[in-house]
Amino acid sequence: MTVAAGLGYALVALGPALSLFVAVIAKKPFLILTVLSSTLFWLMSLIVLSGAWRVFLPLRSTAWWPYGILLLTSVALQEGMRILFWSLYRRLEDMLNAFADRMSRPHLFLTDKMQIALAGGLGHGVAHSVFFCLSLLTPAFGPATYYADRCSHMPFFLVSALISLCFALIHTFSMVIAFNGYAEGRKTDQVLVPSVHLVASMLTLVNLSDGGCVVGLPLLWIVVAFTLHYCWQMGLRRLREH
Repeated sequence: MTVAAGLGYALVALGPALSLFVAVIAKKPFLILTVLSSTLFWLMSLIVLSGAWRVFLPLRSTAWWPYGILLLTSVALQEGMRILFWSLYRRLEDMLNAFADRMSRPHLFLTDKMQIALAGGLGHGVAHSVFFCLSLLTPAFGPATYYADRCSHMPFFLVSALISLCFALIHTFSMVIAFNGYAEGRKTDQVLVPSVHLVASMLTLVNLSDGGCVVGLPLLWIVVAFTLHYCWQMGLRRLREH
C-alpha cells in the first residue's frame, strides 16, 4: 500500500507534466532540447541562490519574514533567468529564420513559438517538482506516512505533491505568457508573470501557521486557475490575430 501511495504522490506532482510531455513535447526533438535547456537554467538559478544563502541556512527563526526574503530573492533570480532564457531563444529564432530564408523555407509559425515557450515552461516546472517533491518522497514508500505538526489534516507528502503540481502548472503556462509579453512588448504580461510567481510563492508561507495548508492550498489553486485562464485567453487572442 505504501508503494502505491508513493507512486500516487509522484504522479500527482508530475502526472500532468508527463502527459504534456508525451502528447506535445516528445514528438519534436527540438522541444525536448528546449525542456532540457530550460531545466538547466532553473538549476543554475537554484545553485546561485543556494550559494548566496549558504551562510544563512537553515533558518531557525520562527518569524515568517526571513522566509519571505528568501522567497523574494528566489523569485527575482528565477525571473531574471527567464529573461536570460528568452534573450537566448530570440537569438536562436533569428538564426533559424535566417537559415529558413537561405533555404526558401517559412519562418517559425505562431504555434511553433507557443510550443517552444510551453517546452521552456515545462522544463522549469519539472525541475521544481523533482527537487521540491520527488526528493522528499523516499520515506513515503516506507511502512507509514508523515504528518507535520502545523498541518495535521493532510499527509505531508500529499501537501508537498499538490504544491509541486501547482508550481509546475504555474511555471509551464507562465512561460507562454512571458514569451508573448516579451515578443509583443506587452508590459501587462511582463509584469503579470513575476507577480503571479511571487504571490504563489508567498502563499506557501501560510503553511507555517497551524492548519495553514487547509487555507493555503485552495488559495494556491486559485492562482493556478487564474494563470491557466489568462494563458488560454491570450492564446486565443493571438491565434485570432493571425
